[in-house]
Amino acid sequence: MINIAVLISGRGSNLLSIIKSFKEQVKVVMSSSPKAFGLRYAEEYKIPFKVIESEGQIIDEINKYNIGLICMAGFMKKLTNDFTKKYKVLNIHPSLLPKYKGLNVHKQVLDNKEEYTGCTVHYATGELDSGEIIMQSQVKIDKGETIESLERKVLNEEHKLYPKAIRKVLNTIQPRYDYTTKEIIEAMDRINAR
Repeated sequence: MINIAVLISGRGSNLLSIIKSFKEQVKVVMSSSPKAFGLRYAEEYKIPFKVIESEGQIIDEINKYNIGLICMAGFMKKLTNDFTKKYKVLNIHPSLLPKYKGLNVHKQVLDNKEEYTGCTVHYATGELDSGEIIMQSQVKIDKGETIESLERKVLNEEHKLYPKAIRKVLNTIQPRYDYTTKEIIEAMDRINAR
């Protein structure tokens, strides 16, 4: 089983969809903000969480929980190229990349009178909203659509797409078999404590 870490900064609705799909695999939630609403989901589901300020702190948690996949879910800090090359990091973005990178996506989409928009799950790189696309989902923009209604529509699609994309990526990751004796004993202790 591949352990997952989720990085958040805000409301945590994508975190919740990840937890519901991969409860046993989500080992830690990290937030760049102590006020992130998503931390309540971690607490509710009894998942360890930590407020982080640096990549070094993220690496400490990755090592502590033997993380094999990192999922950014509304994480508003940029990660470096070195970090994203060393670790398998996914991100979800509320547009059909490569169009509309960055912020204020829904306003840009409506201002440009697009017929469709959607969301993208991609491998994160040190470059904003770049990296290999894993999966996308498209939604039609209705007449009279507002920024708020479009945001809700795309967010609803994100909640469905992200777990599918994570499952696809998990199927490509080879589990570790080089565990230390200490790691095996700790795992047995966790199993026996259940």
